[in-house]
Amino acid sequence: MAFSTSDLSQVRFAVSPMWEVAPSFRLLRSGTAHPVHRPWVDQVRPRLVAAGLDRGWLCELIPPTGGYVPDFLNPAPAGPAPNPAAERDAVRAAPADRVRQDLDHLARHQGTLGSRLRALHNDPQGLLAKVTEEIETYWELALAPYWARIRAVLDADILYRARLAAEHGTGHLLDDLHISVSWDNNVLRMSRRKQPLTRTTAGTGLLLIPSAFTGPGLRTRTTPPDPPQLAYQARGVGSLWQARPVTRADTLSAVLGRSRTLLLTELEIPASTSQLAHRTGLSSAGVSQCLTTLRDAGLVSAQRAGRSVLYARTTAAETLLQAAST
Repeated sequence: MAFSTSDLSQVRFAVSPMWEVAPSFRLLRSGTAHPVHRPWVDQVRPRLVAAGLDRGWLCELIPPTGGYVPDFLNPAPAGPAPNPAAERDAVRAAPADRVRQDLDHLARHQGTLGSRLRALHNDPQGLLAKVTEEIETYWELALAPYWARIRAVLDADILYRARLAAEHGTGHLLDDLHISVSWDNNVLRMSRRKQPLTRTTAGTGLLLIPSAFTGPGLRTRTTPPDPPQLAYQARGVGSLWQARPVTRADTLSAVLGRSRTLLLTELEIPASTSQLAHRTGLSSAGVSQCLTTLRDAGLVSAQRAGRSVLYARTTAAETLLQAAST
């Protein structure tokens, strides 16, 4: 894929929640013991089954063993870090012709479409709302409680690659992106791509999307007039679920109080109020009061997971604990 000066000026990065949905959902359905994501899979898979998401829209849209995922599920991010709701709105607003074209492509890959997808093909505008409702449920169960940790890895990858571009140029950045990608004489080559990628078919510029769950290969989306999108495995994913350094609780307790510091430390894994009470020995009422304070301070987020609410540390909390451990 050739790059003009204009194309190079339009190379940018984005963190995209929707680009994490398909590969993470596929991993949960695969039944494999993933060497990196197994702690996450063990926590999330029971929630997926309990919510009935193992037999819904996403099961038909996302093949369990690889292959094509409809492009309308990965709209081009409008900015560097769109929020999940904005991306779901973009999925919901996908043109009917785009949806039908993608479903036809999926049918060619799979041989047929299931009953839900046949109905979606007949009435995209009427049924996309149901698809996005299920995506929202999946997000709240599987990704939202862990998003601060995932986002930190993705942001670190972008910072590293932005420095590469600043020190060595955009060509070096692209050449370093993946083993199957090479840059030479203003042309980007992808050695393992089945179909040729040209400016005529791909549009202008390039949108680079680091991903925690994509890998080890690359994922692409080419739907002009959107820029071509290329999702790759972010650096540092191997340490994503590793336990963080032990916090110097005495130092942090002087600021937050012992109980709130204890809860933040326990939220290495997202948990409900009752789970935290059981693990810490605090009363449920005390845990609830502390979590409310931490949430008001921006250190804890809350996501509904079925009948319970899971609490998770925010990026601000992760930064605070990291500073207290050094």
